Amino acid sequence: MTILVGILNTTPDSFSDGGNFLDASAAVDHARQLVSEGAAIIDIGGESTRPGSIRVTPEEEQRRILEIVRRVKDLGVTVSVDTVNASTAAAALAAGADIINDVSGGLHDPQMLKTVAKHNAGFIAGHWRGFPKPDNSRSDYMDVVAEVIEQLQQRAAAARQAGIAASKIVLDPGLGFDKTPEQCWRLLRALPRLQRIGYPLLIGASRKRMVADLIAQQPGRGGEQADRQGGGSVSGAVERAGERDLVTALITAACASYGVWGVRVHNVAASQLALAVARETGTANETETANEAETVARTGTANETGTAGQTAAGSWPAEELSGDTISLTGLRVFAHHGVLAEEKRDGQTFLIDAVIHLNTAASAASDELKQTVNYADLAVALKTAAAEGSLDLIETLAHRLADVALSFSGVESARITVNKPDAPIPAEFLNVAVTITKHRRRAAGAGQLGESS
Repeated sequence: MTILVGILNTTPDSFSDGGNFLDASAAVDHARQLVSEGAAIIDIGGESTRPGSIRVTPEEEQRRILEIVRRVKDLGVTVSVDTVNASTAAAALAAGADIINDVSGGLHDPQMLKTVAKHNAGFIAGHWRGFPKPDNSRSDYMDVVAEVIEQLQQRAAAARQAGIAASKIVLDPGLGFDKTPEQCWRLLRALPRLQRIGYPLLIGASRKRMVADLIAQQPGRGGEQADRQGGGSVSGAVERAGERDLVTALITAACASYGVWGVRVHNVAASQLALAVARETGTANETETANEAETVARTGTANETGTAGQTAAGSWPAEELSGDTISLTGLRVFAHHGVLAEEKRDGQTFLIDAVIHLNTAASAASDELKQTVNYADLAVALKTAAAEGSLDLIETLAHRLADVALSFSGVESARITVNKPDAPIPAEFLNVAVTITKHRRRAAGAGQLGESS
């Protein structure tokens, strides 16, 4: 189900709410309100990245946000920090932040990815071409969708290479960052293609120029296009109170119909209502997978013009399944599983094969066991779980063991085979086996297990 990320800007010059929450107490009160209205994550920013904004030093950025990060975290909510500076990211994570939201995807500061990996934090990687220019002079894309997808794939790969677990990566196509309004709408129309990258998506259209531009083009508004200064007023156009939040909420509902992981918004209450309507009308995609997405994840093929396909929030990219693995083969367990009474009474030997996928870059660099999965501990945990109780089906046992494997920190996917060589079958055979694969599902900052395929 699509989550809402509430925006909390502590800047004097953000295009929408600049100067409203400079005081720490006012900022914390606003965060509390956003959470009460339905925000799952509070995204705190100390530097405006609107087109034409003035850069501030990391020290000033930290002065603006660190106390607020600590106090908002005390509310018990997941905290994201919007920054392109590794030093600010490190300070924010030390203060309790869970996620770093870097609109540059780690391109601005070469230390960013290593910093996030060191703290084992969530990472939202945005698409960008630099700090946005008001004149959109860098929006000269041959194919905006294809180019955004390519760079997001590159940023995800770079994050993995730096040691950030795939389960902690979210991608953001960077609406409004050196993109014209029409290019932004094209990206939204291409959500199924963006989701085929295989990582959760965060969409941030709230109150931006693409929204103002759309409003200005409606009958009777008297305006033709939005002000080129970020999300500013529409020159000569009539814009009624709350309309940007209304359009933003409609975008939220559209994102929910595709099962997008999250939407970043200023007005949480409005978008929460949109999600409620989407759920009640059955237009919100609340399933973790869709059939076409399952096909794409395994084969890399899909109908490019289709609108039904989606990749689940946190579902595994097909290319990642051939990555780093630890294998445990032929784990012998005596247990009492089976449908027949004699199987439950007398028991039999089962052989367990496990293949887990994880990123071994950090452990290889440090040569420390704590940075990887101790396969001795994994073997003991699997053997204990396999011997417990009496199940009818080895399918059930396989799912149980996959969940055990996924409970180990850093494990991103588990492939479990339960072999039953002594099954009471009235025929000659070598083996009976069930194999299942489960992937970790993780909304950055809040883990959950259990998507099977």
